[in-house]
Amino acid sequence: MPLGPATPAAAGQVQALRAKIEDYFTRCRLAGFDGRATAPLNPSETTYQMLTAATLSAGTAELTALPLALITADQPLPLISGINPAWAGQIAKFNSDVVNPVLGMKTSLTVGDWHKIIAAFEPYEAWVAGKKGAAVEALGIARAKELLAGGSRKDIAALIAQDKALEAEANALDSVDKLVRYHRDLYALLCNFVSFKDFYTGKQAVFQAGRLFLDQRSCDLCIKVDDVAKHSALAQLSKAYLLYCDCTRRGAAEKMTIAAAVTNGDADNLMVGRNAIFYDRQGRDWDATVIKIIEHPISIRQAFWSPYKRVGRMIGEQIEKVAAARDKASLDKAAAGITTAGTAAETGAVPAPAPFDVGKFAGIFAAIGLAIGAIGTAIASVITGFIGLKLWQMPLAVIGILLLISGPSMIIAWLKLRQRNLAPLLDANGWAINTRAIMNIPFGTALTSTAVLPPGAERSLTDPYAEKKRPWRLYTVLLIIVLVFGFLWQQGLIKQWASQIKSSVTTEQTAPAADPATDPAAAPAGDAAAAPAEVPAGQ
Repeated sequence: MPLGPATPAAAGQVQALRAKIEDYFTRCRLAGFDGRATAPLNPSETTYQMLTAATLSAGTAELTALPLALITADQPLPLISGINPAWAGQIAKFNSDVVNPVLGMKTSLTVGDWHKIIAAFEPYEAWVAGKKGAAVEALGIARAKELLAGGSRKDIAALIAQDKALEAEANALDSVDKLVRYHRDLYALLCNFVSFKDFYTGKQAVFQAGRLFLDQRSCDLCIKVDDVAKHSALAQLSKAYLLYCDCTRRGAAEKMTIAAAVTNGDADNLMVGRNAIFYDRQGRDWDATVIKIIEHPISIRQAFWSPYKRVGRMIGEQIEKVAAARDKASLDKAAAGITTAGTAAETGAVPAPAPFDVGKFAGIFAAIGLAIGAIGTAIASVITGFIGLKLWQMPLAVIGILLLISGPSMIIAWLKLRQRNLAPLLDANGWAINTRAIMNIPFGTALTSTAVLPPGAERSLTDPYAEKKRPWRLYTVLLIIVLVFGFLWQQGLIKQWASQIKSSVTTEQTAPAADPATDPAAAPAGDAAAAPAEVPAGQ
């Protein structure tokens, strides 16, 4: 401790300036070795020009990188003036706290003086590097001496000996504690990580984060997700319809992401951006927003209606496209007409009206007529074929048409729903599932509940402010009936059916007449014409 209690602070200053002072003396020795190195070792004029464009202070990084002082061959380090402004404060403190106490009053520091300072602090640095008891150093010398002077060491040793005497009992307590925890938690561990009993019996398994309420249904299979992209890459193998939602709590900075499996209902109103409510295992509510969807079949009922919905969407999109194209064409035509009229007004020329092309319009009407005729013929053939069926065959024909349209999608949905697997969802979260955790159709339906009215509740569908609607449906049905009747009348089917019904009724009301050839008594009395004449023998 060359400076007594001030030694640690002084040694710290020596270490803080050591690299910079060594750099200065090395540069000076290099300039003494070759005078040509003096100019390059000092800051260039370009360096100072760059500094003029910056706002300078003692802590500017560009100034800190410059040498402590100007480099001259074998020049001592000045301690009072001529110091780099970035290091002037530290050099002044170093001079007062280290140089003066060790070497006496100095205005500059030679290489020899610097080596003396290093040598003065070497024993302290060696002692610091090899000292022990750093854990009690914060107590201070005075407190350490007080503890050493008292009997604390002996008392602590006695307490340690008492504890060692009860080592067996303490180990037994640890074993009992472990046994109690096994008894409490091992069964739950087995039911959630080995057999999934809690999940398959309707209890909330450990991996279920809570319940999501969305689109008049509640989803019970919700799993926390850390990385949506990484999770979805593997989770799509589960064959389940998944919604990834970002969840936030109002008034708090908490955030989390979940993946919810939708296993009941339809997907018509499920889209990215929809809002929902999520309740975690602690019963806290979160605001949820759908950020990604992995689409798979939800139910066979959805698969049955999906072809018709797709066709309806396609027709609607095509109608919108055609309407938009016609609207654009009308606007372009109107704009062209306005431009032509403006040009004619400027030039004074009156544009000649376009001639009426009779052939063109005749062709258009002919094409429209052919299209209507083809459609009518197709409808007529379908209706004729359907009416030609027997009464018991008609429902079967309707069912066959429905199955022909919806059957393929229902079969595909049925196959995929039988393949729904919980394992990829958990594997994507870092689990290691050694089997297929199948979610069959009935169990999958139970994982998502749809909204129902409470017992005893009634729903009023009367709207006192509803707009008055015309019975367009009734009009449409009547029009269809009239068109079908007219078609049947034109084809002669009505007359044919009427004659058949009349003939059948007449036949039922008239009894069948007896045959005189087989029943002689059936001939009326006194009718000589009806009785056979007797022929004499041999005539």
